[in-house]
Amino acid sequence: MKSSNIGGQTVLEGIMMRNGGRYSVAVRKPDGGIAVDVQDYRSVIPWKAPLKIPFIRGIFSFIDSLVLGMKTLMYSASFFEEEEGEELLSEEEAAKQERQEKIFMNLTVVFAVVIAVALFMVLPYFLSGFAERYTSSRMAVTVFEGVIRVVIFLIYIFFISRTKDIKRTFMYHGAEHKCINCIEHGLELNVENVRKSSKQHKRCGTSFLFFVMIVSIIFCFFITAESQAARVLIRIALFPFIAGVSYEIIRLAGNSDNVIVNLLSRPGMWVQNMTTKEPDDSMIEVGIRAVEEVFDWRTWQRENL
Repeated sequence: MKSSNIGGQTVLEGIMMRNGGRYSVAVRKPDGGIAVDVQDYRSVIPWKAPLKIPFIRGIFSFIDSLVLGMKTLMYSASFFEEEEGEELLSEEEAAKQERQEKIFMNLTVVFAVVIAVALFMVLPYFLSGFAERYTSSRMAVTVFEGVIRVVIFLIYIFFISRTKDIKRTFMYHGAEHKCINCIEHGLELNVENVRKSSKQHKRCGTSFLFFVMIVSIIFCFFITAESQAARVLIRIALFPFIAGVSYEIIRLAGNSDNVIVNLLSRPGMWVQNMTTKEPDDSMIEVGIRAVEEVFDWRTWQRENL
């Protein structure tokens, strides 16, 4: 298997696929049709140099993925908003609404990052304090903190997966992976081949988050500040760098079939069993449409497989 470097995210009743400088969003509309939006990809980072530096590029890629994910999610949600009583907006009103939506999107991204840091970096640190009652080993306490972080992550996924809408989102997530696996294993991209492809993929965001949990254990072990406030602040400050290292690991995993790399990827792929579900054929059709709008998979297969 060779990486196609195409990646995606799920949206409301649809899938976004990005290939280099372009991305597409395919959404299954309430009337059963498929709406597609194709646009050039523009990074929110104005400087190109940081996007090429190992361990640094992962930080900016993480921010980009959050912003693009929110933007495409809002696009997909627009098909399911209440239409009754809506009036046509003037150009001025439409521009104002667009500015408000952009502000809301940016604030939402910032809020999501703050909650993630609080839930997965700060809370596990305070909970790990219980271990200090039974051991003086800093390594043991740090590992216990990492275990708590993973447990919180798994519990979070378990509970959100119980809701109906999230279940459908996870089914689209499965369709996204299946489409990419179908291409990268040299099969023709059609419903039948996609259906029998794996719903797990080494470059998945779930695996990235799992690596964040593991890498954080290593980083946190070297925090030796005496002040509790300093230890918390250092953990928060390290989060971008942990994300950067995890990005390089997931990038390596997606481009390698090395036995050791595959072994390290296993835990993240096991967790994907919680975040991906088997899609129905209508969801697979949406995934195929999203891929074909931005990726010439036939040419890629001829040149790489």
